[in-house]
Amino acid sequence: MAAPIRTLCFSALRFNSRHFSSTCGVQAGQKWRLEHGLSRSGTEYGPLTDLPDWSFEDGRPAPPLKGQLRRRQEKEVLARRIVMLTSEVDRGMEAWKEKQEEAKRMEEHKKSLLLKPKGKLLIKKTQS
Repeated sequence: MAAPIRTLCFSALRFNSRHFSSTCGVQAGQKWRLEHGLSRSGTEYGPLTDLPDWSFEDGRPAPPLKGQLRRRQEKEVLARRIVMLTSEVDRGMEAWKEKQEEAKRMEEHKKSLLLKPKGKLLIKKTQS
């Protein structure tokens, strides 16, 4: 039963004028841009993407385009998330430090409850 399906698929591909490719599409220069600390493509950020395409003759800026508004909103959401996660990490570090200090205090308290040397042992300890 698999042979007729294969024949059908092969014949359909053979009569199709478009070529079928199963390779991964990589944008030209993407590897070079990433190695040099730039964006994956030239349209993600930068002056060509972020600045307006035109302005009025008297110098007034053009109204922002839909893509610019969307990117601005995405950047704002990302910035809020970064601030939230950073404050979360700071709170975690403070809690960890407090926990370490509490453990140190408990250890000192346990040491203070231990029996203390008396008599000859105390005299030997103070002399040395």
